[in-house]
Amino acid sequence: MLGRLTAQAREGAQLHHARVELAEALQREMLPASLPVLPGLRTAARYAPAQHGLDIGGDWYDGFRLPEGALAFSIGDVQGHDVAAAAFMGQVRVCLRAVSAVVSDPGEVLGRANDVLLSMDCELFATCSLLRFDPGTGELQGARAGHVPAVWATVDGRHGIAEDDGGPPLGLVPGAGYGVTRRRLTAAGSIVLLTDGVVEGPSFPIETGLERVSRIVREGAGGDPGELAAEVMKVADSTGHADDAAVLVLSHDGPGPGAGPGNGPGTGGGAVGA
Repeated sequence: MLGRLTAQAREGAQLHHARVELAEALQREMLPASLPVLPGLRTAARYAPAQHGLDIGGDWYDGFRLPEGALAFSIGDVQGHDVAAAAFMGQVRVCLRAVSAVVSDPGEVLGRANDVLLSMDCELFATCSLLRFDPGTGELQGARAGHVPAVWATVDGRHGIAEDDGGPPLGLVPGAGYGVTRRRLTAAGSIVLLTDGVVEGPSFPIETGLERVSRIVREGAGGDPGELAAEVMKVADSTGHADDAAVLVLSHDGPGPGAGPGNGPGTGGGAVGA
């Protein structure tokens, strides 16, 4: 009997390990091999798999070019873990790319993607942020679907946490609407998008995690995006969270050639210097 129980335990452990490896392989294969860049805009991302159990497969980041010359960036987190979450993550990411190719407004992109995901009758849902950057005007448009706010800072000392209006996670509410915040890049700096695995866990609440990230971004604003992404990811190591984590950094040199003076931070739809 002891032998049979030992064999069953070994078989269960092997199956568990195989599922973890499959989820991680799916996750990494679905993440982009590279991110788009433009003169004056540098990008970098980091992804860290869960450290324990099956808490893997839900986080993603993405960046892609749009037909009219703009760039789009997304980051998000699928509810749930394991292979099902990794597969759903891939569907969400592809859906956002497909809709963004024909719809320019980020809020409308999220709305249509939400309807598509609901039509699939999947029990999972996803939070995400979607940004659209126009290099000609220096305008940044953003929409959120229940996701962690972005953190920004400029080389002239301005900084903040972008608590923009948004809507519910994708795949939950039929016909949901998503507000759009428009900003002008008025000074060189960095914008950091992340998932909750970076800033929230048993060791401290999300507010504390966001403050830690904000401090790091203030110190590294406008610098190398890869180094900044790596420093931000270190916050995830101290949260005590077992979840996977993703960071996406956009470092910019300020207004584009066609950009106007922009609005000051905190004004209606204005710039975060960012």
